[in-house]
Amino acid sequence: MPASLTPLFRCAALALFVFASSCAQPVKPALAAPEIIPVQAPAADVPAAAVAAVAPVAALAADAVPPPSAEKLDAFIAETAKSSGMPAQQIRNWLGQARYQQSIINAITRPAEGKPWKDYRPIFLTETRISQGRTFYAEHRSEIDKVSKNTGVPGEIIVAIIGVETSYGRITGSYRVLDALYTLAFYYPRREEFFRSELSHLFALAREENLDLATLKGSYAGAMGFGQFMPSSYRGYAKDGDGDGRRDLLGSTRDAFASVANYFVGYGWHTGEPVFLPGSADAGAAPFKPDDFVAKYTLQDLAARGYRPVDSFAPKLPVTLLTLEGAQGPEYWIGYHNFFVITRYNRSPMYAMAVFQLSQEIAAGQGASP
Repeated sequence: MPASLTPLFRCAALALFVFASSCAQPVKPALAAPEIIPVQAPAADVPAAAVAAVAPVAALAADAVPPPSAEKLDAFIAETAKSSGMPAQQIRNWLGQARYQQSIINAITRPAEGKPWKDYRPIFLTETRISQGRTFYAEHRSEIDKVSKNTGVPGEIIVAIIGVETSYGRITGSYRVLDALYTLAFYYPRREEFFRSELSHLFALAREENLDLATLKGSYAGAMGFGQFMPSSYRGYAKDGDGDGRRDLLGSTRDAFASVANYFVGYGWHTGEPVFLPGSADAGAAPFKPDDFVAKYTLQDLAARGYRPVDSFAPKLPVTLLTLEGAQGPEYWIGYHNFFVITRYNRSPMYAMAVFQLSQEIAAGQGASP
């Protein structure tokens, strides 16, 4: 979740992608939460053989990798001690226990979004995931609907996020978070600034939430818990949903539900508005691919380009267009502001569509949340 990479997507969709705002006011955490990093590999109900082949990455033994320079470590420790409140020597001791993991570098350098929607959709919209989602919602209905009523975020959306991210808490990651963030902070130049910030947030989070860095597990990118929150998002958006005085995203479903909803509230979820509506294209309509996910067009704008919703809904709301390669040809979807909000959880539009369609299937099985 949030500023996050997630575990559930790791096994089967690892090759699909690497990384990829209104009623409530955005949350303003003490330290701003950076962009979210994608989900882990998709669920266990997808065989490993279904994953697209990827180019091999040369393996390096951990003991063959030189340690970060003393200058880099000293600068990081000094800055983190100041921002986190953790003593510098304690940070140094933890870094001394961190281990480089080549498998993390392998995972994060694989091709992004390698499959079209027609192949991507079946990974997440499986009968198993839908059935498990309906069961999970039924088991936690009262607590999820309470969060939905308080935040305006539909319960089925909350459940779908957790279903896509961790298969409803079944697959939350097997990497030690300290190792993951250490590896990426000092051995992944492409995103080292981001991951050093997350590593710094991890030390602050461990102090604030009394987390044991020796045993804390998560995704290859350092995301944790039911909703796969990165440390900065954990600090900025996590909520105590069960009233025990802790924000436990790893063991408390109530905290997880409240936190996923709070993340969407923080990015401006519009209560009562749609995420997508099916669209259509006029014969001969020129391809139109907006350069971002912001709903900034009118329906008249899209109609002038030859695109329109199949069913009308609040014609004055701003919209955007999403075109996907479906099994029967191009699929056209009219996206609303809440589509943009879901892409703040993961930047992939196909991720947002998978969450939306899974939420619809879950809701159809037991009625939408109030």
